Amino acid sequence: MTSPASATSFSTLSLPPAVLANLTQLGYLEMTPIQAAALPVALAGHDLLAQAKTGSGKTAAFALAMLDKLNPRHFGIQCLVLCPTRELAEQVAVETRRLARAEENIKVLTIVGGVPVRNQLASLEHGAHVIIGTPGRVMDLLEREALDLSGLKTLVLDEADRMLDMGFVDDIKAVASACPKSRQTLLFSATYPEGIAKLSQQFMRNPQTVKVESRHDAAQIRQLWYEIKPTERLHAVGRLLRHYQPASTIAFCNTKQQCRDLVDVLTAEGIQAIALHGDLEQRDRDQVLIQFANRSCSVLVATDVAARGLDIERLECVINVDVTYETEQHIHRIGRTGRAGEEGLALNLASMEEMGRVGQIEVLQGAATTWHHLDELDPGSDKPLVAPMVTLQILGGRKEKIRPGDVLGALTKDMGFAGTQIGKINVTDMSTYVAVERAIADKALSKLNAGLVKGKRVRARRIEGITEKSPAGRFARRGGTHAYWLASRAAPWRGWILRLRFAPRRMTPRLSSCAQSQDPPPPRRLPLGGFCDSASLRAE
Repeated sequence: MTSPASATSFSTLSLPPAVLANLTQLGYLEMTPIQAAALPVALAGHDLLAQAKTGSGKTAAFALAMLDKLNPRHFGIQCLVLCPTRELAEQVAVETRRLARAEENIKVLTIVGGVPVRNQLASLEHGAHVIIGTPGRVMDLLEREALDLSGLKTLVLDEADRMLDMGFVDDIKAVASACPKSRQTLLFSATYPEGIAKLSQQFMRNPQTVKVESRHDAAQIRQLWYEIKPTERLHAVGRLLRHYQPASTIAFCNTKQQCRDLVDVLTAEGIQAIALHGDLEQRDRDQVLIQFANRSCSVLVATDVAARGLDIERLECVINVDVTYETEQHIHRIGRTGRAGEEGLALNLASMEEMGRVGQIEVLQGAATTWHHLDELDPGSDKPLVAPMVTLQILGGRKEKIRPGDVLGALTKDMGFAGTQIGKINVTDMSTYVAVERAIADKALSKLNAGLVKGKRVRARRIEGITEKSPAGRFARRGGTHAYWLASRAAPWRGWILRLRFAPRRMTPRLSSCAQSQDPPPPRRLPLGGFCDSASLRAE
């Protein structure tokens, strides 16, 4: 089946009037090609295997289909969506909740790793209609027998090719086997590797295939290539930013360390940048994305963990700091810009050692690259490049029944700020994030801490960037080594020596006394991992 030549109206679909009215209110006036091709098939109840480029509207295509079969009166899990990353799962959940407004009391629950499982277990005890999660955490809850999929009607695999790349094939098979055989399965993918065909044969029933053009329109995304020496790579990013002056940019690196190094270089050059990679804790990752989405940071430096599924409105530019090792990944990277009919800019840096991979990208895109020189760039001014907004974090969120309107009303009606000075407001379970113009940030923070929100006093702080923990801290968080410190009071006439032991998983701190020592030996650097004693540390 091929997609229609042009998008059509949602009114041509067999959707209830309330759903059509909600779509109009949300700005869904016409279907994108993937929606026009996939929705009639999915609404008819067929299994579906759909391929389309990133940013083509796949989320609405499967969300509308699964919500159409949902019975709000039956408070059980009826829809399950598997996503490769936590960030994509959160974004799918937000959009699904928006599309579900046509029906009352539809509960959408996000089940992802990186956060305490006890909160998710408590939420599951209260029931949910739609589960959106990552394969690892869903499998964990299935093994705990906390997830009942016996009443499931629709199983969705979003970005299935990416889940295969990340090694989730066994988890996907296990989850599918726990679902009723009578379910409908919708599989969406940006590419069509061999593993997708094998996957569909194993647990889909006579799936219908829908494909739309997977390449990005050359007229919509302008790609420029710059040949550089390896030593000029990081500083070249700053030159690109000062020349093109994009309002928002994602700079992709191949490694986490490259992300950290690039942020350090850009910061030293007066360019506001923030990193997103796998070593960040979930809370920090959420704050990074919130700051970037609400224009509090102009440059997001990311690994490919952010390349799939992120939908940042009006992203003007993508910079490929390194040429990706996987040719298909280049398509996903540049697909972050030029969405929803807008024009985008993709800037690519490549050294002589990377020319082989550049050739593979040329073959995939069916077009030769045009090369430029860094000398062509205008250095611009040395004025710092900072974002127009600042993010303020308010302690308190959905748990305290805070809504975006409460914060907006407090800032405009009670504190005297203009509505145009207030940007996006994001409410999470425990916190509320509000973007304000940089010029009023300090004043708004002071008034929030002195004023009331929803009749209650709140605490607020300004957040800019994320302070990463040391590599040792990151290693410890991953479970390789746990360190426990024991503090003691030392009598004035006696010395206490604190001995710290590193051990996998669990251990008991050892406190030993010794003869009074005025000058204890200096501490030694301990290797990470293993089982050893540190040098004695004197307790003050």
